[in-house]
Parts: sequence; structure tokens; C-alpha cells
Amino acid sequence: MTTIGALPEVIDPAGLRRLPAAELPRLAQELRDLLISSVTRTGGHLGPNLGVVELTIAVHRVFESPRDAIVWDTGHQAYVHKMLTGRRHRFGSLRQEHGLSGYPNRAESPHDIVENSHASTALSYADGLAKAAQVQRTARAVVAVIGDGAMTGGLAWEALNNIGGAPDRPVVIVLNDNGRSYSPTVGALARHLAELRAGTARGNFFRDLGLAYLGPVDGHDIPALEHALESARSLAAPVVVHCVTRKGHGYEPAETDEADCLHAVPPAPHTPTGHLVHESSRVESPERTPATGVRSASGGPKWTDVVAQELVQLAHQRQDVVAITAAMMRPTGLFDLACACPERVFDVGIAEQHAVASAAGLATAGMHPVVAVYSTFLNRAFDQMLMDVALHRLPVTFVLDRSGVTGPDGPSHHGMWDVALTNLVPGVRVAAPRDGDQLRLLLREAVAHEQGPTAVRYPKGRAGDPIPAVAHLGGADVLARPPHQSPRHVLLLTVGPLAREALEAAELLRKTGVTATVVDPRWISELDEEVVRSAGAHDLVVTVEDNAISGGFGDLVARTLRTGRVAVPLVTLGLDDDFLGMGDRDALLDQQGLTADGIAEAARAGLERGRSDAALWRPASGL
Repeated sequence: MTTIGALPEVIDPAGLRRLPAAELPRLAQELRDLLISSVTRTGGHLGPNLGVVELTIAVHRVFESPRDAIVWDTGHQAYVHKMLTGRRHRFGSLRQEHGLSGYPNRAESPHDIVENSHASTALSYADGLAKAAQVQRTARAVVAVIGDGAMTGGLAWEALNNIGGAPDRPVVIVLNDNGRSYSPTVGALARHLAELRAGTARGNFFRDLGLAYLGPVDGHDIPALEHALESARSLAAPVVVHCVTRKGHGYEPAETDEADCLHAVPPAPHTPTGHLVHESSRVESPERTPATGVRSASGGPKWTDVVAQELVQLAHQRQDVVAITAAMMRPTGLFDLACACPERVFDVGIAEQHAVASAAGLATAGMHPVVAVYSTFLNRAFDQMLMDVALHRLPVTFVLDRSGVTGPDGPSHHGMWDVALTNLVPGVRVAAPRDGDQLRLLLREAVAHEQGPTAVRYPKGRAGDPIPAVAHLGGADVLARPPHQSPRHVLLLTVGPLAREALEAAELLRKTGVTATVVDPRWISELDEEVVRSAGAHDLVVTVEDNAISGGFGDLVARTLRTGRVAVPLVTLGLDDDFLGMGDRDALLDQQGLTADGIAEAARAGLERGRSDAALWRPASGL
């Protein structure tokens, strides 16, 4: 990658501060060019970072990172921060396995104070850092860069309450106001910020909370930003610097991207001259069909698109169906429903806790709410799911997008805890569809359930070809059953789309003289009695899930078999009980042994062990 002009001279914040002010516009343009060329090749968050180029330059010229603490919320707007803190040369590996993280990462640099990629956390971190500075009597400045979308989160409001209540504890809140999160920011705060931008506000919310307020400031005017930030620092008090930016600034396709398609972009092909290949001219690579004959998972509709279409159909058929999103209208598939039935879709901002508690209110009033969130964001609303929905046996359906291994977003976005969390909730029913057809069916079954909460989990990407059932065991689907059992016979219980890998594993086992029955339980919060009885007729049971092992489906199967006094060895395959790194989904599944080869190898090893106390087996290879 060619670098010219100011960029080679700026390798750290100290070099940035030495750069003459006259060079800063050229630096900003070079950073913007590098963002566009890099992110469109690797994939990543483009629009948010284009909007904070000048803001980031100003922050690093006024404050001395890492001596001064700079916390980024949400972390996906920190690409320019990374470029200015010695990591510009690594952007070719952005979001790749063993490459540069798409979020702040403490292992990469001392300038990354917090590895936050869930929104609305930075102000609480800043409050704690400021308290520590006060107790330790250090002169460290504390800066939190937070977007107006993240400011809608309940945690941010709790932090503001504390920060504003301590006038002698300085925190500089850099409010990056571009009027959007994924989509336009919603609620009373968004209206108030618009009034502040227009100069028509009758009061000032931040001043009423006890914070000083500077702005609004043009977030693309470096001298104005530096002046405001210097003033904020000199106040030695809690202060909000209201910076007005434009998402995607400096790149016309991103600036005019009302659908937020360029908020985050996938890797895109380029011509030899470096220009992007237009979307309409791209040619999809052909699907590969494994030698086992199991059809590929690379085709078919996207999981989220299936949900989007089915929810519209459900809403037309049932007037009680409503939907709630926490600022993720398009990513979770609710946009189509919002177009078809706008009065029945509610965007509550980045506030998952409120989304679920509000759903409880809707259900109490006789509606059937569908709460659509990324799996990993359900973590925030666990208390509301448990105590506000489940305790009252309310019919709320949770649509858990991005469950399991998601890929390049890394640890904060892998949906690897939802099974364990929901398994703790009394009365909840959890479905894991193996393909798009099953997603439609299970979503309808979930919404039809009125005795308590339900959840439907599915991954990112495409759903692949339908996998038909050859028989049924109660409510479970039998996907493969050998006509004759060998002396060594295995039951493979699979969760969701890993059914495809299990079917391939069964074929691999057959070639080594081991027969296998493959069963998709469909509902993974309970095990059908017929499946339990069938387990006793096998020499080994293997559970396969892309969820953390502790508290997952395998643990539920172990408890169920013990309760039913079914003495059969059990091998539990899933994700390591640790934070999983970033990388391609298939590569990460391979690392975790969740491929056909890994499943077959684990089954063969489990048969050889042959011990009934093998409640959990993890070989040294990491399977």
C-alpha cells in the first residue's frame, strides 16, 4: 500500500502533535483514503470511522495517550485511533485471524484502554478511571468518545447521573453526534440533540445534570475541535463537548447511504487499478458440494432475510404480533416489517434491557412481542428475560441473530452464551433451526406458544440447502439412520446448522465400520422422551453445538440422561469456555473440532474410551 505525504511521519500521538497545523487537512485526507482502500478490501466498519477522522486527530493532539485515558464507545469507531497509535501498517490484516482487531484491543497497544465493542459502556469506564485518578492523586485526564446512538443506552444514563453528581471529578465526554447508530437515533435525547444543533433548545439536559457543555462544534473542523477540547480540559470538571459529524464524511457513497449499507462492509473485489468492483457486477463463487454428498451450506437465503420475510407474514396473519429492536432495525431483519406495519415495530435505541422489559409490558397487555437482538446482546437483558418475562410466564419471542460463531467481529460478537443463559430461565423454550425451512417453521411454533417465553437462535450468513428429515422421534427430526446397526453405534445430537457437519461425520464413520444416527432435537431447551429412550440403544451419544460447553446443550443432555437413568457414554462437543478470537467462521469451527472430521474423530475416540463416566471429553487437539 502506497503512503505519501504526512502519514509516514505520524507513527504515534507524539508525532501527530509535532505536525504543523497546516498539514492536518492533508493528513485527514490521507487517513480517509487509507480507510476506504483498506476497509473495502478486508471488510469492517467504514461509515463510522470516516466520520471521526478529524475528531480523532484533535483528541490525540490535545490529550496525551496513553498517559491520558481515552475510551472509545462504540469501539468500531476507533480505526483512525489505531492508525495514529502505530498500527497503520497492519490495516491489511484488519479483522483477519491473528490480524488487527476491529475494536480496541489491549494486547495490541497501551493506547487501547478498554476492549469495548458493546455500546454505552465508555462513560461508566470513564467514571471509574476518574475516581481512581482522584483517589491516587494523579493528573491523568479521562476522555470518553461516545456516539449519540450509544448515549441512548441505559448504562450511559446511569453513568451520566454519577459523573454529573461529582463536579470536582473531571471527565471529558466527547459526544460524536451524527444523528445515527445503525439507523437514525431515536427518542427524546435525539430530539434534544437536534434542538441543540439548531440552537432552538429551551434548556440543556447536560447542564441540568451538573455537567458543563461546550458546543455544538463542527466535528470536521480540526482547529475548532482543538479549541473546544483545550477549553474542556482547562475546566477541570465534568464536561460534554458536543461534536456534530457526518457519518461517512468525505466519501460520497457513505455520506448518502441512508440504508446504512456502508456502516459495516464485507470484503469487496477491486480492479487492478484499485477501484471497487460495483456490486451488480460481482460474480458469486460456485457452491462446493462435499464428497460425502451432503449439499453445501454456502447457498440459500440469508438467515436474517428468512426471519424478515416470515415476520411480515406472521404480522399479516396475527394482529397481536409486534416487534422490538434496540437500534438494529435492518441488521436483525425488522426493516421489512417496519415498512409493512410501521405502527407495530418499536426501536428503543441501544437499550436491550428496556427492550425486554417493555416487551413484558406489551405481552401483559395481550400482544405477542418479538424481540430481535444479536445473540451476544441478550447478555445485557438477562435479568429482564428472567424476572420480567419468565417469572410472569409471558409470551415473548426472542429472535437471536448471530448465534454461535460469527467470524471477524471477534470475542464480543460471537453468540456463544445464549444457550447457557436461556437454559437457566425456567419455562423458556429455545429452538435452533438447521436450515431456512426449519427457521420459518420454528419461528411460527415459537410465536404460537403462549405459555411463556421462547427463543429462536441462528447464525450469521446463509442458511444453505434444506436438510430433510427421514423420520421423527417425538418432536425431534431424524436426519440419518442406518438400515443396519454395526457393533459400534453412535447417536449424534446436533444443534442448528451443525446438522450438516454431523451428517458428513456420520458418512465418515460409516466408512470405518461405525454406524451413526443423526438427530436434530429442534427445541434444545428440553430433550424429547423418545430421544432419551433411543439414546440407551446406542454405544455412545455425541452432542454437537456452537455454544460454550458450560451450561450448553450438552450439559442439558447429560442431566437428562442421568435423570432418566440412561447409562450411556457421552461426548460433548462445543466451543472452548473462553473468549473466541476473530476469524472466518469455517476456520474457527475447524479450530474447535466442529467439522465433519472433528466430530467423527471425537466419536471414534469416545467409543474406544468406552467409559460411562465420560460426561465430558476434550482431547489434546482441542476438539
